[in-house]
Amino acid sequence: MGKLQGKTIVLGVCGGIAAYKAAALTSKLTQAGADVRVIMTESAVQFVAPLTFQTLSRNPVFVDTFDERDAAVVSHIDLADSADLIVVAPATANMIAKLALGLADDMLSTTLLATEAPVWVAPAMNVHMYAHPAVQLNMQTLAGRGVHFIEPGEGQLACGYVGKGRLAEPEEIAAVIERFFAGAGCLAGRHVLVTAGGTVERIDPVRYISNDSSGKMGYAIAEEAARMGATVTLVSAPTALPCPPGVRLVPVQSALDMREAVLERLPHSDLVVKAAAVADYRPATAAERKLKKQSETMTLELVKNPDILQEIGECKTGQFVIGFAAETNDVDQHAMDKLQRKNCDLLVANDVSQAGAGFGVDTNIVRIFDRSGMVEALPIQSKKEVARRLLELAASRMAAVGAAAEPEGEL
Repeated sequence: MGKLQGKTIVLGVCGGIAAYKAAALTSKLTQAGADVRVIMTESAVQFVAPLTFQTLSRNPVFVDTFDERDAAVVSHIDLADSADLIVVAPATANMIAKLALGLADDMLSTTLLATEAPVWVAPAMNVHMYAHPAVQLNMQTLAGRGVHFIEPGEGQLACGYVGKGRLAEPEEIAAVIERFFAGAGCLAGRHVLVTAGGTVERIDPVRYISNDSSGKMGYAIAEEAARMGATVTLVSAPTALPCPPGVRLVPVQSALDMREAVLERLPHSDLVVKAAAVADYRPATAAERKLKKQSETMTLELVKNPDILQEIGECKTGQFVIGFAAETNDVDQHAMDKLQRKNCDLLVANDVSQAGAGFGVDTNIVRIFDRSGMVEALPIQSKKEVARRLLELAASRMAAVGAAAEPEGEL
């Protein structure tokens, strides 16, 4: 049985010489058990005949939005709804721009706009086109919306240039898709505890101390953990975000509230992800009534909050613990120091001064560390994509520890 058995994959093929690789990708996905539905742009038809894809996928190929073959359905909506995943390979600069702007003027762009399935984009174009600021901005926009990218390779391009822009090989694209679906159940049976948001430390009933955290990273982790089959509890400071489907939300306000909620649930958790930005200090006293202006200056006494991550590290009894470090300088040094001090299994660090990696945005640029040093550096991508990769790493390491702990059978 193929690794993609029972999965419906819509393959979008755009106009470019790399369209011939899409035929090989269709074959590989079909052989892996997927039901592949191909949509070609009119430009793609200039490079490869639809009959090629029809023969390889054993399904009709769609090109014209108005070529409705089944009166019972609207084709682009039916394709959008039936897809477990959509992959666009090759994706031209033009199609990437359409998707970023929400344009829908052909069969493929209309289907992409209508789908709620995960979308993977494999760009292929001239090296200078790929590096153009407009293309890079469009890709960043899409990454922020949760679109996944399969980076092009470097090498000899059909135009004669040598550089980045060559479509990833069909084997690589197929492997990425297989890993995506394989990860869907990798946390089944696990209890995951996630913290998110910036804590609120009250000065009086109308004023407080907080930070710029939006909670987007923690919420993305909770959502992905649930997708991977885990039972997820999200302990969240105030945010403007809706609770992800299938996740139990525990709303809190202050660092003390979060500490109580986390430590209460720690014994029943297998994986703890401390993505919240917890205030280091709180006002020594919180006034019961609004403080009135009395003088030109005001002195506010702050006291240190408990370090929740450190407490978890000190009292954990087998839980896999992931910490976060938002830095503005010496990222690697601070990350390794924090990982050791807090007894984390993995630590995710980012330079929040970098564009696309700070608070409140939909993307992130992170470096993941363990006790041996950096495990992986992730380029700018959506926080959902960062969450997916982080949880895959955690799941594989937890599984390895579990396998090593299993007693050997009797001889």
